[in-house]
Amino acid sequence: MKNKSVKYIKNGTKYLCVLMALVLLNSTIKAQDSTAAKPAPASNFVKKTFNGNLIIDNQSVMVPVKGVFEFIMQHRFGNVNNGYSDFFGLYASSNIRLGFNYTPIENLQLGFGFTKERMQWDANLKYALLKQGKTGGSPVSVTYYGLAAVDTRPKKDNFVNDYDRLSYFHQLIIARKINNAISVQVAPSLSWYNNVEGYVSSNGTIKPKMKNAHFALSFMGAYAITDKLSLIVDYDQPLTEHMSDNPNPNVSFGLQMGTATHTFQLFLTNYHSIVPQTNSFFNHNDYTKGMYLIGFNIAKR
Repeated sequence: MKNKSVKYIKNGTKYLCVLMALVLLNSTIKAQDSTAAKPAPASNFVKKTFNGNLIIDNQSVMVPVKGVFEFIMQHRFGNVNNGYSDFFGLYASSNIRLGFNYTPIENLQLGFGFTKERMQWDANLKYALLKQGKTGGSPVSVTYYGLAAVDTRPKKDNFVNDYDRLSYFHQLIIARKINNAISVQVAPSLSWYNNVEGYVSSNGTIKPKMKNAHFALSFMGAYAITDKLSLIVDYDQPLTEHMSDNPNPNVSFGLQMGTATHTFQLFLTNYHSIVPQTNSFFNHNDYTKGMYLIGFNIAKR
């Protein structure tokens, strides 16, 4: 009896091991089938909501893939309403920004730039918070964009202290690719200047003309005419009411041409300043009076 019991135990153990091996094999095959049936999460995201980092004077919702290094030139000529005297602003005083962007990790872009107006150096970051899903998932893409700038003009002519040189910009970008041709975007923003101009009141006290904080709302869109040519539009509406010197809205429209490594935009705009918080605070070009500028953006990856 004892030998039979040992034999039964050995046989039972053998059968149990075989059964467990079959169960594990079956589970592995099912897991592999399940993995093969489900695409990688990244493949379910909508691609190319906009073709590039910029939509005229605003950032697009897009963040380049990891490892992309980008050079950007933004150029604004003078107002076209001076006519032939300065050849519609092409020979007038211009404004230029040179910038560099790099994506060190997925969904995060870091950058810096230098702008002719006010000799402003800026550092910026862009982070993709949500991405629109092809099937299910988020119905929109959401990206945060932040920028800090320092005005490097001589202190004695422009500032009381160095703290006055600093300004900041925060924007939440919400976009949706409606179909293969049309993409739209809305972006609320907050701009902040440490130093705003003031005036001396009748009782001898200094009062600021503007508040330090300024809220605005931007609307952008793109229509793909072909794979490489798109119509782009941009509207920026100030929301904050200041004591005086309230900025004007911006209306911009133009064309974008793109390749795998280059993006070129040619447009008409009311904005001259390029640095976003400077545009939001101090835009005094009135589009209802034809105060447009010819501008272009070039991006090289």
